[in-house]
Amino acid sequence: MRRYCDECEREVETKVISKKETYDVCGEPIEVDARVLVCAECGEEFYSEELDNATLVSAYNEYRRKHKLLFPEEIRKIREQYGLSQRAFSRLLNWGDKTICRYENGSIQDKAHNSLLLFLREPENMRTYLTDNEVALTDRQKDKLLAALDQLKRNNKHKMERDFFNDFFTRVPCEENGYRTFDYDKFCAMVVFFARKSTELLKTKLMKLLNYSDMVFYKENGVSISGLRYAHLPYGPVPENYDILFGAMAADHIAHIEIVYDNGYEKHQVIAEEEMPKDVLSADELAVLERVYNKFAGFGSVDISNYSHNEKGYAKTKPGEIISYSYAKDIQFN
Repeated sequence: MRRYCDECEREVETKVISKKETYDVCGEPIEVDARVLVCAECGEEFYSEELDNATLVSAYNEYRRKHKLLFPEEIRKIREQYGLSQRAFSRLLNWGDKTICRYENGSIQDKAHNSLLLFLREPENMRTYLTDNEVALTDRQKDKLLAALDQLKRNNKHKMERDFFNDFFTRVPCEENGYRTFDYDKFCAMVVFFARKSTELLKTKLMKLLNYSDMVFYKENGVSISGLRYAHLPYGPVPENYDILFGAMAADHIAHIEIVYDNGYEKHQVIAEEEMPKDVLSADELAVLERVYNKFAGFGSVDISNYSHNEKGYAKTKPGEIISYSYAKDIQFN
């Protein structure tokens, strides 16, 4: 990208650098790694709405992590599991009509509101709240909410059956999982996305596509997509407990690994059994998946494995170690 530089007094090439910047968030200084557009010759900084907005989002997310506040997407998921509109959810909580809209669009909630949202994330707590509090919902909205609670209770049996599966993955957001609790549905959606886009997707390549997707999204948004942890293995970064993950997907008829033979070579091909699910991945998450797919569309499994070996996160860790998302800032991705 070329821009006019006031210092050089002519149009110049630009580049993006990383630097520490401090933002005031709710009266508190928050330091983040900012991506800044500068003149490639003199280093003069240029205004970039896209980069500046991304840095501001990172600062807000860092504040949320520091104070253990829900992220906007997590608030949206709490609301949507009950089938409520933003306005109806605000009225249920006796908040202003636009409060939830503001929180879901990035405004930071106060701690009292955050505590109530955390409480209501559990359906049985929501049932108690609805029983014990006077709420500004119509009878039709109440009936719809009660029906949603009944359905969630029926689904709870299925959830309990899967608890053993969740025990293999850390539930505490931290730097190793990109500050997101592991999300099986998002993981499956990522797998189906890449399997549907590719004419032949091998398991080894898929592992790297998942890693780059999570790392790039974390680099730009301060949180991963899936909440997966990635381990340093001989062929590059691989999701932790990937064998359990693929077994679960096969049991759920979402995707499976099919072994095919080509000139005596054994290939482990990823086959999607479902169509791409709707409303599981956000528009921003899908955009990153698309960019990762396009970046590596012409790469074979060996090519992308070799490429991943050059990443700092892989080079600085030992076999078997978890590759922290702190290395996302060094990821080689344009």
